[in-house]
Amino acid sequence: MSKTVTVNPLGAILLPGFTGTTLPDWLAARLRDGLAGVCLFGPNIASPRQLRTLTAAIHAANPLAIIAIDEEGGDVTRLHDRLGSPYPGNAILGRIDDEEYTAAVATAVGWELRGAGCTLDFAPDVDINSNPDNPVIGVRSFGTDPELVARHSAAWVRGLQSTGIGGTAKHFPGHGDTALDSHLDLPVITRSLDQLRGRELVPFVAAIAAGVRTIMTSHISVPLLDPVFPATFSSIVLQGLLRDQLGFEGVIVTDALDMVGASGEIGIPEAAVRAVIAGCDLLCIGTENSGEQLDSIERALVCALDDGRLDPSRLADASARVIGLAQELADEVCRIPLPEYTKQLAFPRDRSRAVFETAAYEVSGLAIEPRRSIVMIETAANIAVGGSPWGPAAAGASVHIVREGDVIDLPEGMQPIVIGRANHRREWVRELIDDTRRRHPSTIVVDMGWPGEGRHYADIATFGASRHLGLALLDWLEGQVRS
Repeated sequence: MSKTVTVNPLGAILLPGFTGTTLPDWLAARLRDGLAGVCLFGPNIASPRQLRTLTAAIHAANPLAIIAIDEEGGDVTRLHDRLGSPYPGNAILGRIDDEEYTAAVATAVGWELRGAGCTLDFAPDVDINSNPDNPVIGVRSFGTDPELVARHSAAWVRGLQSTGIGGTAKHFPGHGDTALDSHLDLPVITRSLDQLRGRELVPFVAAIAAGVRTIMTSHISVPLLDPVFPATFSSIVLQGLLRDQLGFEGVIVTDALDMVGASGEIGIPEAAVRAVIAGCDLLCIGTENSGEQLDSIERALVCALDDGRLDPSRLADASARVIGLAQELADEVCRIPLPEYTKQLAFPRDRSRAVFETAAYEVSGLAIEPRRSIVMIETAANIAVGGSPWGPAAAGASVHIVREGDVIDLPEGMQPIVIGRANHRREWVRELIDDTRRRHPSTIVVDMGWPGEGRHYADIATFGASRHLGLALLDWLEGQVRS
């Protein structure tokens, strides 16, 4: 069913975020003027009812508005920003290695998004976490084996898109082999095209074959492909590789342009211009944008048209692709009815805890004791994950929180169960664990992130910190006591 809306070629490629839990007047006006849509984040969501009211207001202003959200079904959650995610997460799904189960999780995410009024999910993350020190991917990845990641990426796409929600494979051409966070820096991957084809690109090929609607670029430099521009600004990467060689015909969307890897040196307006020139169609601007920011971006695009840097046909192609996607997603909503049930599916925790890595615990000679205290190490989460509740705290357990500079000092006879995320990556966390082990020989260490090699700082590894996995960990601990 076609819907008529105002077409503004400049606004039709812009996808801003905004502050607050209601639709601002400036954003409603731009939506009526043909703005592509909005990207929602955790702070925009107060409750399911409020979210449905918000998305209804967005579509009242522009029936074809794309309402995008990062809901990865694990540590990265927006719908459950206040409570923690009820889903297992990609790393656990990869370890379970049941494609039907992966598709079922994605389907549940899709129906939840449909009920909320969203239309596009910036998921799945199809990066291969080949570097255990990766600060931004980690448990967002299905694993380290290209073929396994490819199979589960395709299953996630199929499950999600069966609900009428558009999917997004990210972050092209692969963010897994980095040791820097592109929110804060410009990571560099020194891999050739042949090497990329053998590893990083394999899941993207599978996602494209599964019909993924959009692919998100990464703000990384791949100098063996393009010695000048990072991927988001590289026509070699986007047009030459993604379009021409891999045959992707959908919408290319940028990762947020307010990230340092994109705009840290040149500013968001210039980043927007370079992205469109390179082949991006939909520009994800950031989290807390304003009408003034969008004005500055549109002025920069007009200047680029006037001085010949931006070909009018490239802008027309980008806006046509985005409008086409918006219409397709609107048609999917009409074609695929929302199920009558609204109850959220509960995923069996025994399947998750069955694939926890416990080898280090099993050879330690230690046991889980009845008198124990759960101590959670609070570190700064990467910006993609944000500050949503995690682990046993999200699961409702009584926990003791420690931060940098604190000491874990428990009464004699009380066993510390020390829980962190990617414990090996921070010196102060390693020192805290070492000190606690010396003073409390019964200490058990749990890593709810992606553990480092050697596992000295992970007696138990859960490969995710969602609320679901927090509950599964509590089950596991209690089960060890009973045994």
